[in-house]
Amino acid sequence: MEDGRTLADLTGRTGPLARMEPAVRARAQRLATETLRHLGALDGLLSDHLAHMPPLPVLNVLRIAAYELCAGEAAHGVVNSAVTQVTGMARLERLKGMTNAVLRKVAAAAVDPAQLPPSPLPEWLRDPLVMAWGEEAITACEAAHARGAPLDITPRDPSEASALAEKLGASILPTGTLRLTGPNQVSALPGFEAGEWWVQDAAAALPVALLDPQPGERILDLCAAPGGKTMQLAAAGADVTAVDISSARTERITENLARTGLQARTVTDDALTFDETGWDAILLDAPCSATGTIRRHPDLPYAGDGADIGALIELQTQMIDHALSLLKPGGRLMFCTCSLIPDEGEVQAEEALARHPGLTAETATLTRPGLDLAWITEEGGLRLRPDYWPDLGGMDGFYCVVLRKPA
Repeated sequence: MEDGRTLADLTGRTGPLARMEPAVRARAQRLATETLRHLGALDGLLSDHLAHMPPLPVLNVLRIAAYELCAGEAAHGVVNSAVTQVTGMARLERLKGMTNAVLRKVAAAAVDPAQLPPSPLPEWLRDPLVMAWGEEAITACEAAHARGAPLDITPRDPSEASALAEKLGASILPTGTLRLTGPNQVSALPGFEAGEWWVQDAAAALPVALLDPQPGERILDLCAAPGGKTMQLAAAGADVTAVDISSARTERITENLARTGLQARTVTDDALTFDETGWDAILLDAPCSATGTIRRHPDLPYAGDGADIGALIELQTQMIDHALSLLKPGGRLMFCTCSLIPDEGEVQAEEALARHPGLTAETATLTRPGLDLAWITEEGGLRLRPDYWPDLGGMDGFYCVVLRKPA
């Protein structure tokens, strides 16, 4: 919240927390994630006992401690730990008495995190989303964010979905994704080591389904990491090339392919300079604000203020135009973003159709089983939101459209 860095930046293989013992790092990440998920409600609890909000370092200690108290951890240990942290802060140690007093009052009023009201999105994001989708929809999205995300997996072989669901104790969603609820250690689940499946949100699995890859088609996956869509394309029998600008992320794709026994060519390159042409289809999961993934990444609204979204929109436009130039005549482009912002989805599709004479939006696959016709957008894409499927556990926010190049 102070430096504008995401939890992924801090907890990745090269992040500053990578040196922590795994159990300590996991606890730190869980506490930070859940505190951010319930930030508005926790601030409400604290404000009842504060004359004014303290400096951010102390406030964050109070926030994390308040979450621990709501989660049922022993008050004595939580309060002592928080006081110790504040005591060690240069020029702020004078606030240790306040910390002690406030947290003892919070301990007496703590409630189960599941009973805390959903936290509203920061104004920089909430206001434009309300303009786009309405107050009721965004309030429902905020409730979905508060519930968090279940574990979704994509089977390597869709015909084995029922058997795999039984083995994992998973339910099968209307679109074919398998869903597990409750805490799970992914690498310990049956079939992980054998590569029978991979983790992928139900919404993130739909772009490949809508692209409808055919065996033998030459398909380019741009901005491919971490590789879920690459594996879907390969599992369908396509001849896949996966491109990502990061060598570390490309290596991750290679590792996932090896685990699942699937074949694809991986290339480390910039999507805007990669120049091989003649592709039957291209999948472009473009860099975006990722505002559709807040239920699993609650840090995102607090790691920035939206100032970079304009640059992302320009980058997406450039990537769409470049990808279309690489397609063979009659080829199709799947453009998708994990964003709730129309300028990164519906508007991009509308403007691409206007810029490129003869370009059309393919809608045939939008009627596949499991999809609600109300999710189809005016320009011929599919809009997904976290408040959809509330009785099934929701989904990430996503936008996807298949654009057909003239023959």
